[in-house]
Amino acid sequence: MKLTTFLTATGLVFLGVPALAQVSAPAAPAPAAQAPAALSPAAAAATEIVQKAINDPRFKAAVAKIESEHDRIIEETIKITEIEAPPFKEEVRGKAYLEMLRAHGLTDIETDTEGNVMGLRKGTSGDNKLVVMSAHLDTVFPAGTNVKVQRQGDVLKAPGIGDDSHSLATLLAFIRAMDAAGIKTRSDILFVGTVGEEGLGDLRGVRYFFNKGKYKDRVKTFFSMDGTNPARIVNGAVGSKRYRVTYSGPGGHSYGAFGLVNPAYALAEAQSLFSRIQVPARPKTTFSVGVIGGGTSVNSIPISMWMQVDMRSEHPAALAALEKRFLEIVEQAAATENAARSTREGPIKVEAKLIGDRPAGATDPQNELVQLATAAVIAHGYRPQGNNPFLAYSSTDSNVPMSMGIPALTIGSGGVGERSHSLDERLTLEKGESTRGKSVGLAMLLSAAGME
Repeated sequence: MKLTTFLTATGLVFLGVPALAQVSAPAAPAPAAQAPAALSPAAAAATEIVQKAINDPRFKAAVAKIESEHDRIIEETIKITEIEAPPFKEEVRGKAYLEMLRAHGLTDIETDTEGNVMGLRKGTSGDNKLVVMSAHLDTVFPAGTNVKVQRQGDVLKAPGIGDDSHSLATLLAFIRAMDAAGIKTRSDILFVGTVGEEGLGDLRGVRYFFNKGKYKDRVKTFFSMDGTNPARIVNGAVGSKRYRVTYSGPGGHSYGAFGLVNPAYALAEAQSLFSRIQVPARPKTTFSVGVIGGGTSVNSIPISMWMQVDMRSEHPAALAALEKRFLEIVEQAAATENAARSTREGPIKVEAKLIGDRPAGATDPQNELVQLATAAVIAHGYRPQGNNPFLAYSSTDSNVPMSMGIPALTIGSGGVGERSHSLDERLTLEKGESTRGKSVGLAMLLSAAGME
């Protein structure tokens, strides 16, 4: 379904929302399919910058330092992983990571009010602008999860090890490598461990950083290191809306009060209608009922029933249209149940509470940062597999700066990650490929910050 058809079907075109009637898929900047055979002027300029950086003897020395510290990087990855960091409870890991940053000679080491930890590596230009290199401290796993790392050769297994403990360790490796090679940059580089990236954390750490933090007006470029694939450059932000919907009613005995309105039926009606919404394939737009609950006993009409819903899209207009239709369905289901059964003890009531709101956005493929990142990937010998592009969409800390028009990308830490968000998450860190992957990220960082 085209976006214009979807918007029309949901009535959004006729609500006076600016420019929606003129939107056609894909309205957001689309990832490039592959590196062009003939480089554009922007791509050629970016390639020159990247090649100059990676041909510099100091860059080669920095990569050699990363390679020589392969075992140390693994040890730090394990150390970080084995410190629990459940949603909204990242403090212990944050304190440990703060001390790790402190040991690396950065300045302005601190934990902000939201819990983000950070340290500054000063540049030479004094222009007050900085490049941010971040990774997130939190995991999706609740307190009490067994986070002990199991190792078999190059393979490490533990919840959260690739998402995102290894990225945190990689940031430390970058600092040591630059110091060992004597690399100076024109721009300041701020290394950050963020909180609240996962799930209902709703990007609270990076939101605070860009809206209330001390550096909020100084960021010229933002990198989030999240995941492992060094050839995947996330330049698009998948926006999301998450709701907890609760239907409540008078309840009663399943036999004695039979015929009264039932919140379970209202919930089922809402789920049924929701499941049949037609959404556009491009921009990719999705929805799901993830969690349901309620009721008191098998022989009782429930007093309340609830569900948690996730809706996502690469384009804010498509997401807004989906959200609008969903909220209409929520009310419609309550009205249907109230009309179908007796309300003599009271009607079905419904509450739709927004529990997650991640903005959509994108860093244009023609932006210099994307051109530099793509050039760094290509310079290290990576090529698109089949029709898969380097550029991609995802939901990460980069959503916030992208939505604000700040050039931002999410990149990989190197190695091979599998089974993310599962208890048997795996990370393979073969020395050569791990070093190669980290070299890509370092080339991106130094090209954006400017080697002196």
